[in-house]
Amino acid sequence: MEENAAAGTPKLENLLCFPLYAASRKIVGLYTPYLKDQGLTYTQYLVFLVLWDGDGVTVGEVCRRLYLDSGTLTPLLKNLEKAGYVTRRRSREDERVVLVSLTEAGHALKEKMTDVPRCVGGALPLSREDAETLYGLLYKILEPEKALREELEEEE
Repeated sequence: MEENAAAGTPKLENLLCFPLYAASRKIVGLYTPYLKDQGLTYTQYLVFLVLWDGDGVTVGEVCRRLYLDSGTLTPLLKNLEKAGYVTRRRSREDERVVLVSLTEAGHALKEKMTDVPRCVGGALPLSREDAETLYGLLYKILEPEKALREELEEEE
């Protein structure tokens, strides 16, 4: 890794985190026009993807699947609830557990958003093979965190 003369700091273009950060911002930016039409942020859209995959999940499960903490997710869920897209309720079995469910409006939104991933994917300058390779590499980075989270949940 090449370093700057000043204080031996690494050069921006040599840091792996920078292109990951910049590419992430670019991809989120590609989603923005589609989400803005529905009044959603990218993170809210991700919550919908989890709920459309299986409605009535715990806040903890949404956090785990999105690599978020509950402090980030709770205000977002409150906004979605206020907008009429989701409901939150405490579990009958364990009051510490909060379940998140889609309302009729939340279910209806799925149909409006069906083509979004295809549209965004079509705007990326990657072949299918490159996209699959990148996908695998990114999850290779995320997997140790996922394994650690699951281990900590088992200890609780």
